Amino acid sequence: MPVPLITVSDSDDHPDLVEPAEPPPAREKPMGFWGHLEELRWTLVKCAVVFTVFASLIGIYLKEFNDVLLWPMVTAQAKYPDVVMQLGTITIMEGFNVVIQMCVLGGLVLSAPFMLFFIGQFVAPALTEKELKAVLPICGSALVLFLSGAAFSFFLLVPNTIGVAVQINQMFHYALNWTPASYYSLLMWLVLGVGASFEFPLVIVLLVWLGLVTVEFLRKYRRHSFVLCFIIAAIVTPTPDPFTQTIFAVPLYLLYELAIIASTRVEKRKRRDRV
Repeated sequence: MPVPLITVSDSDDHPDLVEPAEPPPAREKPMGFWGHLEELRWTLVKCAVVFTVFASLIGIYLKEFNDVLLWPMVTAQAKYPDVVMQLGTITIMEGFNVVIQMCVLGGLVLSAPFMLFFIGQFVAPALTEKELKAVLPICGSALVLFLSGAAFSFFLLVPNTIGVAVQINQMFHYALNWTPASYYSLLMWLVLGVGASFEFPLVIVLLVWLGLVTVEFLRKYRRHSFVLCFIIAAIVTPTPDPFTQTIFAVPLYLLYELAIIASTRVEKRKRRDRV
């Protein structure tokens, strides 16, 4: 018996024989290459505008902004009232360089959440609902972890590091002739470095989600991770004293335990999806 051929008219009579095309995400705007390029251009313009606004505000309120940045040194000064802590320039242009760094780096840090929001607006229409539900918690967690690490460093780690530096100088009877460049470099390194270090639980969860690491593996090497946290603390913190390194290493290990808890939930969800 000959097999009947399905013609166009047959497919019209039997719509179930035609595979429906997958509809694009509801948020996606129908536009061509130049339309997407125009959207990208406006995203970059909005990022530049918000950066300019924050950099200008820092320039206008430069003294107040500098007072905020000097808070860790003022806090350390209160613990050592007999020690004179003041910053002094050794080159003509150092003051100008500090002002530029404050405006540029401060503007970038303060405008970064808004820039990420604008970039997210640009990328979100191309994502499916499932991808969007995965991306939003990751972005929110990354922001919270970075801000937590930066605040931890600014309010606790930097004052303690300055205190240790004072003790070392007193032991060797050195005069404190610190420059603004050295102080702000230390501040930027610790605040941004610790903030970035606090992101590592997300890396662990991502490795578990990709199947490269298991929760059993993370639990097996708990003691090794504790040593690794101290190695990271020794790299990030500029002082060799064990007390400062312990202050930094303990929260890192607690974040490791938090990553194990989050990774356990990820593995359970992956097993449910396979069923």
